[in-house]
Amino acid sequence: MTIRALAFCFLLSLQLISGVAVRADTDSVLTIWRLLDYVAVDYREAVRDGEVINADEYAEMVEFASTAKGKLDALPSSGEKGALLKQAADLQAAIERKAAPEVVATLSRSFAADLVKAYPVPLAPTVVPEFQRGKALYAEHCASCHGVSGNGKGPASEGLNPPPIAFTDKERAGERSIFALYQVIGQGIDGTSMASFAHLPSQDRWALAFYVGSLAYPTEDAARGEQLWKADPGLRSRTTLASLVGDRPVTLAATLGEDTANRLTAYLRRNPDAVVQTSNASLALARSRLSEAVLAYEKGNRAAATDLALSAYLDGFEPVEKLLAVHDGALMRRIEAAMGELRSTLQRGEAVEDIRSQVRVLDGLFSDAEAALDPRQATAASSFFGAFTVLLREALEAMLIVIVMLTLLRKTDRRDAEPYLHFGWISALAAGALTWVAATYLIAISGAHREVTEGLGSLFAAVILLWVGIWMHGKSQADTWQRYIRDKLGHALSRQSAWGLFGLTFIVVYREVFETILFYAAIWNGGNSSAVIAGAAAAVAVLIVIAWALLRFGRTLPVGKFFAYSSALLAVLCVVLVGKGVAALQEAGWLPVTPVAAFIRLEVVGLYPTVQGISAQVATAAILLIGFWRNERRRVA
Repeated sequence: MTIRALAFCFLLSLQLISGVAVRADTDSVLTIWRLLDYVAVDYREAVRDGEVINADEYAEMVEFASTAKGKLDALPSSGEKGALLKQAADLQAAIERKAAPEVVATLSRSFAADLVKAYPVPLAPTVVPEFQRGKALYAEHCASCHGVSGNGKGPASEGLNPPPIAFTDKERAGERSIFALYQVIGQGIDGTSMASFAHLPSQDRWALAFYVGSLAYPTEDAARGEQLWKADPGLRSRTTLASLVGDRPVTLAATLGEDTANRLTAYLRRNPDAVVQTSNASLALARSRLSEAVLAYEKGNRAAATDLALSAYLDGFEPVEKLLAVHDGALMRRIEAAMGELRSTLQRGEAVEDIRSQVRVLDGLFSDAEAALDPRQATAASSFFGAFTVLLREALEAMLIVIVMLTLLRKTDRRDAEPYLHFGWISALAAGALTWVAATYLIAISGAHREVTEGLGSLFAAVILLWVGIWMHGKSQADTWQRYIRDKLGHALSRQSAWGLFGLTFIVVYREVFETILFYAAIWNGGNSSAVIAGAAAAVAVLIVIAWALLRFGRTLPVGKFFAYSSALLAVLCVVLVGKGVAALQEAGWLPVTPVAAFIRLEVVGLYPTVQGISAQVATAAILLIGFWRNERRRVA
């Protein structure tokens, strides 16, 4: 089993390297965006009427534009990268010739908008920020410099160069989106006293950004804004959490008028939950990505369109997929299938009108999903049922494998290897708890990382179970088993093999724990926490009863029958895991998707209607059957 232990280490290393690379690219894109936003807002403080009015500020603008271009150079190749590099050069040239602030602002914002289309990154929170939490964080971390009211004259501001920003400056606030504030809070500003607050959880940084963004807009305006919001269905239908986070107040003013824009900004920045009552943030992001995909496809950039469609799934739909499955499983499957079909259509290069038609269908499905995910629909019964069924379904698969291995060790009187098995599943639970903490308080685990982790974990476990299942089938005859014990058992369960057993147990359990905790993190935010806890407890009770029954049955079962039944069970689980692994890697964009029309979808056995998934399962089943057939031939001989 040494080779399998090494494969396990390789799997974890691959995930770590992949995660670091993706995270680095995301950070670089967000840094470039922040620099461009800073240039768009602050260039007017450096140049006026073609003359430099603040040499230090101008030098900073030159530096930021140069840094943005340098970081763009280091990004991976993209069909849009050439155009982005030209935009970077145009921006540098405009700054060098001391162009008007309006020109530089337009160039910067156009560059930033095209950047996130070419290199999609999450631009909105996945959970509604808490305004009061932001207020408390501001008092703790920011008021000493920026002042209690946000006027930039806090007790610690004296002598700071440059001085702290006055958040009450309405002209400046009008140019800053919530997303821009979030970026500055997370990354800080080089060369100033504004430090990075990246150590704060992402949700805290969003809450702080909303509070800071409200300081230039009086409370009395918020009351008027609430009246406007409730009286105008058009405003509610056009506003999403993503647009609230991404739009600048001056942009809103150009459409609605300054007074209306100011009042709505004052209200919605204090009450972001009002927006989510009509639109789910993740689905709004999915809609945005699909719209961008259509535009890219119309321009002939099929690769960018495919990437954007993949981002619509991974960053927009995937975070709510499991929660939607509880409320309306049929709708979830329709959306998942439609998004897979869209990616396949894009890759085939079908007509633009076909793409538009599919996106329109998805838009309607998203509307249905928003209705299903409305917090008012989350009853205690649905939360209990969701928590119960998810934990029972996910844990049962891993538990069956662990119990088969545990019973094997006991029947072969190799209790010395049991600690490795127990250490494997206990470590997986501990790693799951750490993942919960990371996903809730430290980082946002991307959809791609979730799918890749699940996919590679499933395929790794399937490869091991393929070997173990054939091996156990070969030992299902009593005389064969007795001979094997006498000749080879001591070598087969050496220390290296025991660590391989640990690796298998860890990966099969962690894969299920990883998927379960991410679902629980989503359902927990919907309220009904007591129902969620009760559902989880009920599932654990049922699992304990099943485990006890299986262990008791396995202990009394003759060795030959135990190996025969166990080999059949592991063979089925192997085929299931292969199907799930391929489906997860398809959703992550690692494997192509070729749908099979009019074919059943049965997730419980890992059966998904794609050529790749079905072919992999058929190939796995064929290998198992050949292995079992060869075992039978050896017995006859």
